[in-house]
Amino acid sequence: MSIISINDLVKSYHDSAVEVHALNGINLAFEEGEFTAIVGPSGSGKTTLLNMIGGLDKPGSGTILIGDEDITQFGSRKLIDFRLHNIGFVFQSYNLIPVLTALENVEFIMHLQKVPKDKRLKRAIELLEAVGLGERVHSRPSKLSGGQQQRVAVARALASRPRFILADEPTANLDSVSTRNLLEIMEKLNHEEHITFIFSTHDKRVVDKAHRVIVLEDGKVVKDDQFQKNA
Repeated sequence: MSIISINDLVKSYHDSAVEVHALNGINLAFEEGEFTAIVGPSGSGKTTLLNMIGGLDKPGSGTILIGDEDITQFGSRKLIDFRLHNIGFVFQSYNLIPVLTALENVEFIMHLQKVPKDKRLKRAIELLEAVGLGERVHSRPSKLSGGQQQRVAVARALASRPRFILADEPTANLDSVSTRNLLEIMEKLNHEEHITFIFSTHDKRVVDKAHRVIVLEDGKVVKDDQFQKNA
């Protein structure tokens, strides 16, 4: 069974007197363990689609099933709680809390989930070690490079044990070395732990690593290719 099923998804905005169709009848399904890139020109609907899947915005019409639950029918409180326990996010701008250390940033979502302190501390350390930051657990974001901050963001996204991770332009602010390191970590997590990643990206380096590439234009799916990657 698909972990995400999207049916006839439509989202429109009004720009002055003109109605703009950001998403225009999207139908897609995602399986567990995918490593998928959603691509297309600016304004094609990539980020809008990710925001819809993540419950950060509501469609005009259509359904988004995560498992067997249609999140488009959720009220705001239920949606917040659902995101907390089911969806991990990695943003272009990192979105770390500047006054917290790397360890505390990763712990924070588990604190919201009411995970006991000893368990969340153990998991946060394990995740930071998994992304190569075991020696920087007590560093605040200002003391970390962009690539290191994004790795903290990946560890934080994993902390809640989500069904899948949505990554919106996660490499946009990174140099080539940091991008390569980040993608290697994500690939490893996908391959070894079967963690599902869905990217919105312009970055060819991300696209080249993807097992599936979905192309959007004018809010529509115009191409959907799957590739067999070497193990």
